[in-house]
Amino acid sequence: MRPENAIEVRDVRKNFKIYLDKGHMLRERVIHWNRNRYERREVLKGISFDVKKGESVGLIGRNGCGKSTTLKLLTRILRPNGGTIEIQGRVCSLIELGAGFHPDMSGRENIYINASIFGIKAKEVDRRIADIIRFSELEEFIDNPVRTYSSGMYMRLAFSVAINVDADVLLIDEILAVGDNSFQTKCFNKLKSLKEQGTTIVIVSHALGQIEKLCDRAIWIDEGVIRQEGSARKICKEYLEKMEASRLERAELEYRMQLEDEKRKKEEEERRKEERKQEEERQRQEKKREEEQQRKHEEEKRRNASCRKIATQCGPDARRNGSGEVQFTEVKLLDAEGRESLCFNTGDKMTVTMKYQSKAVGEPLNFVICLTRDDWVFCYGNAFKSMTKQFCMSKKSGEVEYTIERLGLLKGKYFMDVRLQKPNSEECYDIIYSLFEFEVKSPGLHEAGMLHMDCRWEEK
Repeated sequence: MRPENAIEVRDVRKNFKIYLDKGHMLRERVIHWNRNRYERREVLKGISFDVKKGESVGLIGRNGCGKSTTLKLLTRILRPNGGTIEIQGRVCSLIELGAGFHPDMSGRENIYINASIFGIKAKEVDRRIADIIRFSELEEFIDNPVRTYSSGMYMRLAFSVAINVDADVLLIDEILAVGDNSFQTKCFNKLKSLKEQGTTIVIVSHALGQIEKLCDRAIWIDEGVIRQEGSARKICKEYLEKMEASRLERAELEYRMQLEDEKRKKEEEERRKEERKQEEERQRQEKKREEEQQRKHEEEKRRNASCRKIATQCGPDARRNGSGEVQFTEVKLLDAEGRESLCFNTGDKMTVTMKYQSKAVGEPLNFVICLTRDDWVFCYGNAFKSMTKQFCMSKKSGEVEYTIERLGLLKGKYFMDVRLQKPNSEECYDIIYSLFEFEVKSPGLHEAGMLHMDCRWEEK
């Protein structure tokens, strides 16, 4: 083995038995002896590569190409069917985090157990345990049983033990998604720090961004052989291009298969064409409807957001609609003292002030107030035209005030709608539903229902 290399892999092959129909019990195996059929699948077909001391190498490739198998061979979890693997220095693998953890023991006790798996003696753990606990950020829970940990806390502790081993070679398999974002960043920075300290790193990941940032070199494994190796940025770029090309090739193959199928079924061809046209038209119409609904939804959101601009007391369920030629600019709900309020007593004075702006100067306006109980029972409504027998003629800007001298509502929660209605029509220039959500209290009253009545009981 060359002195400058940390890892040398030469013509390594690995195959597995893939059972097609295997009996799991002895009785099944005896009775159905012919069920143990299997095929031998060759995962690695003779790969060779070197990793220099202090170098960071990423193994990339699609699922099932042999990346994780290669890493397990390097850790000696698996043994090759052919070829040789030589490694210089102490090896630490981050493949199965938390292997050996005992759920009934505390986090602190499990640190010693897990560290022993990596070959660290108890005295050495004594010197490092403070760093391990601090890195895991589990100081508050370190003496609790591991079974009480969340999955994220469990992985944090396991990663902290593994990463604080003074290893010459670090093998990592898709475990950088540990904990929350801040802890992931911390782990990534720790790996970069280990790299700067001269630790040799081999990492398997589908996160090509991590490979590009952390690795000096990338090895692309494809169907059990090394397809290409070189600088991480270059190999990752070519891998992505190949994956996109494969996707397009697959799409083209599927298209050709579809055409061939259509040729074999000429009798159905015209019908399918018509169905396809109808489906495309339906999708186009559906898309058009969705776009229109989205546009209306965005417009409604914009209008609803404007409710809070015109009323500081705006309720959480306020929503707005209308043609927009005339619009409210400020609406307030006032008590008898002229202060903004959302809490009244039965019999109190209530005033609503409404300011507006108009693009249609001189047009007749009808202001409408509606009150609804929180169970959506309509309680009361009043309009400017009904009370004054005339419309309010719009100006460029103006103000209207509506006053209830004695509020007749009983205890409960109510919503108030305000409207700027067009004359002799249900159509509105501006309408705000549930603009105010206010509460009515009835101290001293013992009536039930919705409205207070001036009444008395008398025995004769």
